[in-house]
Amino acid sequence: MYNDTVLPNAMESFDEFARRAAGKRVVFFLDYDGTLTPIVARPELAVLSAGMRETVTELAALSTVAIVSGRDRQDVEKLVQIDSLFYAGSHGFDIGGPRGRQLQHEEGASAIPRVERAEVELQAALQSIAGVIIERKKFSVAVHYRLVREEDLKTIKISVDEVLSRTSGLRKKDGKKVYELLPDIEWDKGKAVRWLLEKLHPGDSGVLPIYVGDDTTDEDAFRELRDSGVGIFVGASPPQTLARYALRNPGEVEAFLRRWVARG
Repeated sequence: MYNDTVLPNAMESFDEFARRAAGKRVVFFLDYDGTLTPIVARPELAVLSAGMRETVTELAALSTVAIVSGRDRQDVEKLVQIDSLFYAGSHGFDIGGPRGRQLQHEEGASAIPRVERAEVELQAALQSIAGVIIERKKFSVAVHYRLVREEDLKTIKISVDEVLSRTSGLRKKDGKKVYELLPDIEWDKGKAVRWLLEKLHPGDSGVLPIYVGDDTTDEDAFRELRDSGVGIFVGASPPQTLARYALRNPGEVEAFLRRWVARG
């Protein structure tokens, strides 16, 4: 069931977390954009601060930590630069970590030629629209419209939908000021989180997974962990979410993680 009221603040409810985590092996799953870094105009400007990098590094010394992002895995690895983490890129289609565990979704890989065709069509259809950014990833292509004029938004949506209608085997995923075309496969951030839990802690009922994210794409993970973990939404509480708690912004995420690290 979705929460449709204001979520309790995770910092203010910190003692509840501490009690629930007592005797558990806590695993942190963290989105990147909008969670560890503020939302910025261009994807390449989302740089992790020194304070957040230090905090996440110290957190990883105490608990298993995975970054779960819509970005390519190699892209987010370069931005974070912490070798002790697990990384699930491309909404979980590409997973790797420090222990040599890797998963590249086979069906997702087979869809790469279709993603390539969609990228070519999107470049042709949207080249005249100022501010649009078409970002090619290994398993998807994203159309960012944060810098686009209001009067061009409808054209972008129509163009994306037309390309999608001509390209079988892809689906559209909406995010914050972005449309993304990716393989039409039953795989998402939630499935990636479950896969990682099963690989890292198979059959372990003593694990408490905590997922922190800010976007509609993170709802899949909140749903997956609804009964077995804790979801924390970052930002103003949405009208409906499967998260149980909220943090206001990446600064508060850092403060929350820093407080967790201080517990030892």
